[in-house]
Amino acid sequence: QVQLVESGGGLVQPGGSLSLSCAASGIIFSIDAVGWYRQAPGKQRDLVATIIIDGWRTHYANSVKGRFTISRDNATNTVSLQMNSLKPEDTAVYYCNIVQYGKDYWGKGTLVTVSS
Repeated sequence: QVQLVESGGGLVQPGGSLSLSCAASGIIFSIDAVGWYRQAPGKQRDLVATIIIDGWRTHYANSVKGRFTISRDNATNTVSLQMNSLKPEDTAVYYCNIVQYGKDYWGKGTLVTVSS
């Protein structure tokens, strides 16, 4: 069973930066993809960024391209999201996601608030 714990959320001013981290534990092999999603109040959960393990392809939502960077550290089983040039519309709960054998695993989320 995969367990995911996010950290790094908080309050940041517009234009600022924040780095999120996701620590994965449990049976970590045969991973199909790792990624970050976010859910703003009253909205659905949307993909922010993902790494497709087969071919190590990355994919970003258009709204974060050029500002966010996803990375994975195999040695520590962590997935990170570096967020730069943050905007108020980036405010949301950010969730870590791992897909293993076609099954989704989720963390409990970390809140990011972008406000002056």
